[in-house]
Amino acid sequence: MSFLKELWDFLRARKKLWLLPIIVIMLVLGGLLVLAQGSVIAPFIYTLF
Repeated sequence: MSFLKELWDFLRARKKLWLLPIIVIMLVLGGLLVLAQGSVIAPFIYTLF
């Protein structure tokens, strides 16, 4: 949790809050690809990219 606090402090101090949505979307897409790697829905998710 300290990493998230440091990241938040960095974004707030440097006025880089516009990076937050990009980071969240990258994490969600990465998690989706990792979870779908061995599942039945993998072909459907890979067609999105």
